[in-house]
Amino acid sequence: MNYTGPVYRPPYEANTLLLEVTVGCAHNECTFCTMYRDVRFSVAKTEQIEQDLQEAQKLYPNVQRVFLVNGDAFVLSGRRLKNIAEMIHKYLPEVKIITMYASINNIMGKSDEELAELKELGIGDLWIGAETGLGDALDYLNKGASLADTEAQLGRLNKAGISFFYGFMFGAAGKGRGIENAEANARLINKYKPIGIVPTSLNVNEGTQLEADVNKGSFEMATEREVLEEQKKLIELVEVDTYYMGIHVINTVSFDSQLPKDKQASIDRINYVLSDKSASELDSVPVRHTI
Repeated sequence: MNYTGPVYRPPYEANTLLLEVTVGCAHNECTFCTMYRDVRFSVAKTEQIEQDLQEAQKLYPNVQRVFLVNGDAFVLSGRRLKNIAEMIHKYLPEVKIITMYASINNIMGKSDEELAELKELGIGDLWIGAETGLGDALDYLNKGASLADTEAQLGRLNKAGISFFYGFMFGAAGKGRGIENAEANARLINKYKPIGIVPTSLNVNEGTQLEADVNKGSFEMATEREVLEEQKKLIELVEVDTYYMGIHVINTVSFDSQLPKDKQASIDRINYVLSDKSASELDSVPVRHTI
């Protein structure tokens, strides 16, 4: 199998076949992210994809799930994704789901007819980094799409029947705005009903615009206490049946749970940490490590 540069996938796709169809990230300008800063975006050649599928056919003939890498593979045109999906089904006929990272901009580039066609070809369970439900915070993060765009495109996925995971960040709105951010994210989650919600925590990565803004004081990071209170409020407010997928190592309290069934048990876990940590720990900004 051919892989170029760093390869990222959600922790939950650990047992999924990874198929390279793009290299890097098409946007690559988020305020907080360095994942693909040293990688030039490019599209894998059809010949290489087919060779990888031929190899996978020999090694994993019964695989049922394929994750397309890298950063936002859904950026490919509807026609290109259709061709890739058809190739996958040709060589790996047991595949039921073809998943990948996707941005709001990626969805905007597809017509309703293309989305419906991709759904029929097994494309779903998209991992969408919405990051926040607050418009000004989203603008600061420079995701390349507005809050209005986010709402419109998640609605289009619902209409097409394409399942998705809603990715967001605790602390994304900065100091003093955790509850507001929780309320905004909960509103989107309850409205668009993702099959799973995937929280991480905002982290200051070296060399980012976020780091520069924190250093000059124009952006203040949320304290540990604020992040934990935001996490608790988000869980309190989620009303729809969804899977809380919070095991990322960057989260202080990392766990999975089924909401709303496990709501109280989840809140109890956070309350335990709030009561166990010292005031100095809770009122500081922790150094978070993503790997």
